[in-house]
Amino acid sequence: MTGDRPGRRTVLLAGPRSFCAGVERAIDIVERALDRYGAPVYVRRQIVHNTHVVRDLEARGARFVDELDAVPDGALVVIAAHGVAPEVHEEAHARGLRVIDATCPLVAKVHAEARRFARDGYRIVLVGHLDHEEVQGTVGEAPEAIEVVEEAGAAEQVQAADPERVAYLTQTTLAVDEVQEVVDALRARFPALTGPRADDICYATQNRQEAVRTLAAECDVMLVVGSRNSSNSNRLVEVAERFGCTARLVEDASELDDALVRDASTIGITAGASAPESLVQGVVDALAAFGPVDVVERDVVQESMRFTLPVEVR
Repeated sequence: MTGDRPGRRTVLLAGPRSFCAGVERAIDIVERALDRYGAPVYVRRQIVHNTHVVRDLEARGARFVDELDAVPDGALVVIAAHGVAPEVHEEAHARGLRVIDATCPLVAKVHAEARRFARDGYRIVLVGHLDHEEVQGTVGEAPEAIEVVEEAGAAEQVQAADPERVAYLTQTTLAVDEVQEVVDALRARFPALTGPRADDICYATQNRQEAVRTLAAECDVMLVVGSRNSSNSNRLVEVAERFGCTARLVEDASELDDALVRDASTIGITAGASAPESLVQGVVDALAAFGPVDVVERDVVQESMRFTLPVEVR
């Protein structure tokens, strides 16, 4: 960053931020698999949606592939945190691949709900983005029964043979208020609409969005650390903007925009659930190099969730 050095500024660090329990579990699975079984360990798609995490694991011997046909017969492959359709597991079994499933338990819950609703004869509306891996995996559980809807307007086009048997599920990484808009639109058309036994939007997504909502009113600018293909990181930008705060997604400190932060007296920083905390510290250090800052931790919600590891790497 260049330009005149500003006066002292405040940096508010949103809490919680950065890794959630599902991401920590997925990364831990790959690291333990490398330690226990040796390189290479193949991973179908990005283990989590963060460029730095993927690069670090590649340096340790992980090999990321788009599809299983790039994995040698009999090799070890890890299923990424976003989950996959059943046909992927079937293909792996047919080819004799050794599989360790790093699907986030909260995503696995959505898969189970999809199977339950489909078994009970419901038309399922999945609120989410069709091009996201998590949504593709969930659709694969019951492709004949599931229709993907991205926004409230599309809910008007949903058709159901039995209006009394319509259910909804949601991608775990969406913005809470946007999902509610879609659900409200669906319920207006299908008053008997039923949903999952518990909220599909994961605790970590909700907590990070709540922290951003709380800080947005106090900040001139909100910096969200995360990769561009990270759904939950992009939603954090949108949440900040909806609450009147200028926001920007940055991969790391190298993407800091001088013009964006030059005149900001209070800068909020958060990170998507797949972004390492070290990247947050890098952004703080870059701001401090530009001018004096007071760094304040603002813990809005406390998190204590932990997930057990698969037996293959315990």
